[in-house]
Amino acid sequence: IDTLWDIAKAEVEKKENLEGNGDGVEVWEKSLLFMGNKNGVTYTVSSLDRDEIPKPTLALEYTFGRRAKGHNRPKDIAHFWELGGGTSLLDLICIPITNDNIRTFAIILVLDLSKPNELWPTMDSLLQVTRNHVDKIITKLGKTNPKVATEIKQRTWNNMPKDHPDHELIDPFPIPLVIIGSKYDIFREFDSEMRKIMCKTLRFVSHYYGASLVVSVFDRYLITNMNFFSFFNLFSKSISVDQNKPLFIPAGLDSLNQIGPPPASDSDIGKLHAHTPVDLWKKIYEKTFPPKSTRDLKDVSDPAQDTQYAEYEVDAMRTQKNQVHYSSSNKGWVQYLGVPFQQYNTKLA
Repeated sequence: IDTLWDIAKAEVEKKENLEGNGDGVEVWEKSLLFMGNKNGVTYTVSSLDRDEIPKPTLALEYTFGRRAKGHNRPKDIAHFWELGGGTSLLDLICIPITNDNIRTFAIILVLDLSKPNELWPTMDSLLQVTRNHVDKIITKLGKTNPKVATEIKQRTWNNMPKDHPDHELIDPFPIPLVIIGSKYDIFREFDSEMRKIMCKTLRFVSHYYGASLVVSVFDRYLITNMNFFSFFNLFSKSISVDQNKPLFIPAGLDSLNQIGPPPASDSDIGKLHAHTPVDLWKKIYEKTFPPKSTRDLKDVSDPAQDTQYAEYEVDAMRTQKNQVHYSSSNKGWVQYLGVPFQQYNTKLA
């Protein structure tokens, strides 16, 4: 049985074919998932190419953009997904990333630099869950379509030159990944040593996972660049690694030698008992910026109470339902106290 998404996808493809007069016009598509700190990804999907104040993202939001390249030429379509709530809605990551779009999917991880104590746990949780889901899809594809699975695995190394000295030391993310550090205007006011540790850590993580790194003022200019990237999969080959300036390091252009060792003494490193390079950098980073618990990073607000989604008729019905449920659930306590239930219910109403 076709799902609602299958029907909608079929309708879009049918419409595109009709608009192209059926003359072999292909539809080129790219999908992007924006995710990051709680309340930190609200400037992407909701305000993309629109002159409006962005609204906070709740749960998982979707929009798309189309671009025609000329008469009777293939149309470009970009699908934009945005995960709100930081690490509190990790289960929703599996919705936008599917067997059908895995070959054209990319992840945009937006990290709030003004909250260094939340940076590592947020980054680690989101990347682990995403990677586990993608790995499951690739494993499943390996059984039904090994050629596609092999292509995806090989593509992860496309941005890494074959003669790169770190070729055997890194573990690229299974799909394209871009890490963005936002709130740069606040970050640049930090102590220079704090900036150094954060920048080196982000450079190491990005390089280890074969990701591109952008640490800059997250404004509409950057959004425009990301929109351009989503359509054409292009990234400038320029590079900026000065921690006193915005960072811009495309995937494959950094190295462990340029990044340098973790910012700690040899004696401190020996006491950390890390099992992997990532674990070592994590321990050193968290020594300077003790992490918040994952419980503190979760969004416990009730989306049903958000005013931007207010609907009078629906809200009135919901209030009535909640009231009846509350009255019924307290019937036993009212009777225990010797108060007639009907009288209590009337007063409550």
